[in-house]
Amino acid sequence: METIYGSSLREADAVYACQFDGQGGMTPIDMDGLATPAQPFWQHLDYRNPKSYRWLMDTDLLPETVKAGLAGESLRPKIMRTGDGMMITLRTINNSESERPDQLVVFRIYINSQIVISSRHRKVYSLEQVLSDLQNGIGAKTTGHWLVEMVDAITDEVGNFIEDLHDNLIELENRVLDQRIPGRGGLALLRKQLIILRRYMAPQRDVFARLASERLLWMSDEDRYRMQEISDRLGRELDDLDGCIARTAIISDEITSMMADAMNRRTYTMSLLAMIFLPTTFLTGLFGVNLGGIPGNEYYLGFAIFCLLLFGLVLFVAWWLKKSKWL
Repeated sequence: METIYGSSLREADAVYACQFDGQGGMTPIDMDGLATPAQPFWQHLDYRNPKSYRWLMDTDLLPETVKAGLAGESLRPKIMRTGDGMMITLRTINNSESERPDQLVVFRIYINSQIVISSRHRKVYSLEQVLSDLQNGIGAKTTGHWLVEMVDAITDEVGNFIEDLHDNLIELENRVLDQRIPGRGGLALLRKQLIILRRYMAPQRDVFARLASERLLWMSDEDRYRMQEISDRLGRELDDLDGCIARTAIISDEITSMMADAMNRRTYTMSLLAMIFLPTTFLTGLFGVNLGGIPGNEYYLGFAIFCLLLFGLVLFVAWWLKKSKWL
């Protein structure tokens, strides 16, 4: 690789750019700095930035096959080998305050032994830890080490979000056990988030597993071992996701059953009330006809006696329903 001057990289208008020092630290690349073949460098871009997009399309540092991927055309987690380099597309949690976490951020990486070019549009918060470690001198020493640190931070972020979803699921289960129906949309949103994570994290685990198995010269045996551990950890989190999805189905069935029971109880109560007042309705209808000969129509206490008889009839029917264990 030819010497790359900071002024050339500055044309990319990178979010940040640095060169590893091989000891766990980094040197920022600015207008006066330069990246040399002695140590790898990392440039992080916003592919929606016109300058960054133009630099991606025009640079000689990248193979033609990966330029489109870094410019935002790849969405699902996948991996593509190009010579000694790798084009990797990953998904991570969206921690922006104005957006939902399940609106996952796409993060793309091209990496080989000498360069790391990463791109995104929305902010990838897990990058901040990797950058902070480099700034403090305890970060990646090689590109392979950087990749392991990066996927480890992303997997931690995914794991934390899955734990939050699990806590929400337990809260919903407790509400159902207390015979309280959750608010509308809560269960649907939780289930959607679980399914979205399951959809994208399953191929992402396969990406990590392949990185662990590929014999890349810029990845040490320790890097491959750690990558396999990360893949296994993500696999266990996927198992938790499967369990949570199954539990949401049970909660949905239980909520449906609770609503059906509530409706049945209301219908049953209304039926009993109709039965209690059915005899009185019959009698009032009978005595309400406008024909002569109605008993007591000329007796001044006739209406009061009739009301008492109706009240007694209501009590009798209620007693009979209670004795028959309908009430």
